[in-house]
Amino acid sequence: MTDTSAEVPAQTAEPAAEAAVATEAPATTTAASGAPAAEAEQSTVDAFRDRAAEVASDVADKAGEALKEAGDAVQEAAGRAAEAAKEAASNVVTRLRNNATLPADRGQTRIADEVVQKIAGIAAREVPGVFDLGGDVARLFSAVRERLHLGEESAAQGVSVKLEGKTAEIVVTIVLEFGFQVYSVTDKVREKVISSVENLLGLDVTSVDVAVDDVHIPDDAPVGNDAERAASYTPETRAIVVGQPSEHVGS
Repeated sequence: MTDTSAEVPAQTAEPAAEAAVATEAPATTTAASGAPAAEAEQSTVDAFRDRAAEVASDVADKAGEALKEAGDAVQEAAGRAAEAAKEAASNVVTRLRNNATLPADRGQTRIADEVVQKIAGIAAREVPGVFDLGGDVARLFSAVRERLHLGEESAAQGVSVKLEGKTAEIVVTIVLEFGFQVYSVTDKVREKVISSVENLLGLDVTSVDVAVDDVHIPDDAPVGNDAERAASYTPETRAIVVGQPSEHVGS
């Protein structure tokens, strides 16, 4: 009786040990399967962190380049502004010094450059074949000023002078009327300007340069009678020579 009862617990202990082993097995399996998931998640986080660092680095590089370009642009603009200010100051000094001086018994007569410019401009406009004075920009501003009723065209437009003592160097820019011989017009402009400045102001004109900036073509171009104009067409071009009779007009 005693031996039989002692063996019964031993038989009961074996199933309990097996159950414990069975209970520990799923836990081990779960831990083993969770490790790859954690590693994958960590790998994703690391990849995201690396990508974010690359993007941040690229943004920083581009921002640095943009700031450098902006700095270069600002420096260039500042340099241009300084050059413009320097040129403007130089022009102001030149204008202040650009006066003609005529000595007298009890003083001196000072003639401003604007006076010479206006007299030379009026003289140049009196020559046949001169349609207008000034370059494209000057004529554009003059037209805008007239349309806005801000004043008429300046007589000094298209004329620049350099005065020193009693001498004057003059540059006149003209618009030629179509059909006139160029050098005949420019010669008369030169003669007229010299005569006007020397006789009216008493200055010695050392040179008058005439620049032909454009040619004015009348708006009323020939229309109609195409057959008649074609029949009478000739390749010869006759120019109007200023100061010569019509029979001496050259080709």
